[in-house]
Amino acid sequence: MTAIGYHASHEQFSPSELLEFVELAEENGFDHALASDHFHPWSERQGESGFVWSWLGSAMERTSMTFGTVNAPGYRYHPAIIAQAAATLRESYPERFWLSIGSGQLLNEGITGTDWPVKDERNARLEESAGIMRRLWSGKEVTHHGRISVERAQLYSRPETSPPLIGAALSEETARWLGQCEWTDGMITIATPAREALENRVGAFRDGSPEGEVYLKVQLSYAEDEEAALEGAYDQWRTNCVPGPVTQELRTPAEYDELGDEISREQVAENVRVSADLDEHREWLAADRSMGADRLLLHNVNRGQRQFIEAFGEDVLPALSLE
Repeated sequence: MTAIGYHASHEQFSPSELLEFVELAEENGFDHALASDHFHPWSERQGESGFVWSWLGSAMERTSMTFGTVNAPGYRYHPAIIAQAAATLRESYPERFWLSIGSGQLLNEGITGTDWPVKDERNARLEESAGIMRRLWSGKEVTHHGRISVERAQLYSRPETSPPLIGAALSEETARWLGQCEWTDGMITIATPAREALENRVGAFRDGSPEGEVYLKVQLSYAEDEEAALEGAYDQWRTNCVPGPVTQELRTPAEYDELGDEISREQVAENVRVSADLDEHREWLAADRSMGADRLLLHNVNRGQRQFIEAFGEDVLPALSLE
């Protein structure tokens, strides 16, 4: 049975609000949560960006759900520190924390003044970071000199089992690479209305890792009527619909907003599943499940979180469990 989770968007809501939302999500039948790890929001309109590693302890104490976050080790975070943070959460809350890692965005990682490398180099740094974390979780003393430097590091507080390590992919090329990487337990990618592109990414990963788990972060916008659903998505998420690699050159929310002003509502609807029809959302999610997704993490990109959680908890999640 595909598990259903709630996405806690730290770019859009304060940490205290998100604690209320994950409690409400659990009350309404969500089993899992994904939390974003950002230093900046995607837009000035979103206006938040809490520190996820502080928040996760509070959220896991207040609920019984599993939690994960998508992190970019090797820039603003040293991988040894992320390994320690993940180990502490999983030891404190056994089997309930998983970690996804990706190559990151300049928007977040650029705050340290680092030179931002090309994608192939970022992937190489990501793989090196993953190896360091794996070794630390196994209890080994790690010394490593490469793209990342580690000197005689050893984790003394470790969980009984290491956190699952899930690679993040936005393209078919990255998905295929992840499927060939020994360090991955699975892949997380974005589910949008572009069904063929999504199937290609999942297929590319499965080609190399047929047993690896697939997590889908589902971008949707639900509201009481179609206009409100589209306007809510346009207001909050159009900066995430800027096409192409140009976003890798943007350092600030204001720069995203400048490009976002060129995005139309039609382009938003091509990137977000916009609908006021709960049956339509259920059908989309059922199709995701039929693709073999192990976990669906639902991100309602507009600001109506309570309405979304309660409506999906009452009408969508129960229907999916019966299919």
